Amino acid sequence: MYYVYHLQSLSVPNERYTGFTEDLKNRLAAHNRGECAHTRKHMPWELIGYHALRDKSQAVDFEIYLKSGSGRALANKRLWPK
Repeated sequence: MYYVYHLQSLSVPNERYTGFTEDLKNRLAAHNRGECAHTRKHMPWELIGYHALRDKSQAVDFEIYLKSGSGRALANKRLWPK
């Protein structure tokens, strides 16, 4: 399975991050160890939601969409409201 996940910073609650992985548990741990430059400054992170997909290209496309303006609006309004 491939996962598109959404994180929320515990130290700065308005900060969120969307990513893609094949191993959700290890990827969250990597974010919280500071191994990702994009999320390091707002550690620690909590997982607030994810979507599991069988097809890698669909998962990557969905991640890209959620990082777009309309995708962020959908995520914040319907998928993972603040």
